[in-house]
Amino acid sequence: MADKFFELAFTPSVLEAQERYFGRTYEMPEPGGDTPLGPAEAAFIASRDSFYIASTGETGWPYVQHRGGPAGFCRVLSPNEIAFADYRGNRQMVSTGNLAANDKVCLFLMDYPDRRRLKILGRAEVLDAREHPELVAEVAGPENAGVTERLFRIRVVTYDWNCPKYITPRYTEAEIAEMSASAT
Repeated sequence: MADKFFELAFTPSVLEAQERYFGRTYEMPEPGGDTPLGPAEAAFIASRDSFYIASTGETGWPYVQHRGGPAGFCRVLSPNEIAFADYRGNRQMVSTGNLAANDKVCLFLMDYPDRRRLKILGRAEVLDAREHPELVAEVAGPENAGVTERLFRIRVVTYDWNCPKYITPRYTEAEIAEMSASAT
């Protein structure tokens, strides 16, 4: 676990809960700077075809939304920055609106077959695709440039790999077909 993740997630209330239920707390690191993504994190992000993004609205309530696309639709632009294209949808604009008031997000990326998950804490901004054609080309690619309405650009603050203990393996149709083909 990255030290910065401890610093942000393990609040006094969390430490109290750890003490109450486990008789101990995690040793807290010294406050530090942002945690850049490494090669393992970049490769994991590039292989995902979906993730969940949480934001918080002005009422204080959290909101979680699923985002999906072809594997690699969420691009690592640098060790401290990721982005993804936002396409036409149901036009509720909840995440977009939430981020106008509070730029903090949590991304939850799953690999069900291999029982791995990556949590990313960051600060997001929503960009109008019409004003950033070069970023649209980099993130959405030519096949999706015409349907991209917005871009979400996220400055990665920190991340954490989670324990696989209770992740139930699940498979996509393509993964099942591949396994079936290799079994014959």
